[in-house]
Amino acid sequence: MLLHVVPLDDWSAEPGLPYAPPSLAAEGFVHCSPDERAALAIADGHYREVTGPLLVLVIDESRLGGEVRWEGSGDVLFPHVYGPIERSAVTAVLEVRRDADGRARELAPRA
Repeated sequence: MLLHVVPLDDWSAEPGLPYAPPSLAAEGFVHCSPDERAALAIADGHYREVTGPLLVLVIDESRLGGEVRWEGSGDVLFPHVYGPIERSAVTAVLEVRRDADGRARELAPRA
């Protein structure tokens, strides 16, 4: 399973189409995380100022049409999806729970 951090507004913008974040057009791939710890670090480091719900998509790699490459530097590798995320590949949507200072603390099932 791959994890992808996304603001609710971005995920729900075009529900009838595969999800294609700006990074796909800008960099050619969708950034993902390999585990919960990494997803929380991404949420905390890159999305702390996002207002409103912040989600984590749980993605079944076998259901993706695009290639997944594990890339990075040194011992730190992250999965990158080279194509949009088919909504049928998303097996769960979790919500990032934040503390009073906006720091990402845990993932919880979306109510």
